Amino acid sequence: MTTMRDVAVRCGVSVKTVSRVFNDDPYVSAETRERVLRAMRESNYVPNLLARSFRSGRDTAIAIAVPDLSDPFFASLTHAVEQVAHQRGVAVVIASMGYEPDDERPAMEALLHRMVVGAIATPISNDQSYLKRWQHKTPIVFVDRTPTGIVADSIVSDDHGGGVAATRHLLDHGHRSLAFVGDTLNVQTTRRRLEAYQSVLLEAGMPESANSVVLGGTSGPEMAHSFVKFLRESEEPTAILSSNARCTIGLIPVLQTMGRTDMALVGFGDFPLSGSVRPPISFIEQDPVRLGRAAAIRLFQRLDTPNRRLKRQVMLDVALVPCGSGEQPPPRRSRRARLGRPAADLELA
Repeated sequence: MTTMRDVAVRCGVSVKTVSRVFNDDPYVSAETRERVLRAMRESNYVPNLLARSFRSGRDTAIAIAVPDLSDPFFASLTHAVEQVAHQRGVAVVIASMGYEPDDERPAMEALLHRMVVGAIATPISNDQSYLKRWQHKTPIVFVDRTPTGIVADSIVSDDHGGGVAATRHLLDHGHRSLAFVGDTLNVQTTRRRLEAYQSVLLEAGMPESANSVVLGGTSGPEMAHSFVKFLRESEEPTAILSSNARCTIGLIPVLQTMGRTDMALVGFGDFPLSGSVRPPISFIEQDPVRLGRAAAIRLFQRLDTPNRRLKRQVMLDVALVPCGSGEQPPPRRSRRARLGRPAADLELA
């Protein structure tokens, strides 16, 4: 393998000069820079990143930690971060933390102990103050959710605005019996969307009985199970606001099994093959690629210009994409007709 010393000998400069060219040092003349770059190309020089890491004490990588890589939203977000990092010649170390708050700290600290140059994370616990001791040497950017107990950059979507738009859309199309279906209030995005939903119903003078809230677990089957239980014990809504794509994916087979494709469904976030569902699902467009790209760009801004003053929180707008789901409330059915199938067929968990 060609070394930096070999390149230096080939073009008649010092090893330090070759290093300066490789690191894009501005204090190298154009003529010397071109000579060194030509020697690198001709000798097929490949930098020894492991040796550089040993010398600097830092890895040439950034880290990203999200709750679940199998979730289409977080998969797309992570891929967007990778694309930006690869353009910079930086590797990405990825961790899927899960949804248990107690798992966040060990997962994050395992990444940071790798001596990465920076990190992007979606918090799952209610306290990120343990990260303060890392911040002086490792920039950390939070994405999709804001941190608690620490001052740091965050890139988030307008969850409240999206919840307001989705709920008003259903009311504007005549629905007067709605349900909000989500995972857990420990997740701040779910909490903000629920608060928006409830505020619109209160503003519209809707009775409390119209404000149904169904909270399940963190998986699609768990949320579907909670929704089936809700339907057995209460009046069926004519419209549903789903708090995230994972939840929507869990609801679809329930509604299809019940033959309730006439029920309005607005989901927060799109997902693969959503256009194949009939009728199509209306959704709040929350672009995970845009979020991931913005988080990666902000992290590299902190790495390149650590003293630059930047706004700590960036909120990206969202948009309602109406696809015709439930534009007219379905007729009321008796409880017997509503269940449609034996209860055993609806047990998905």
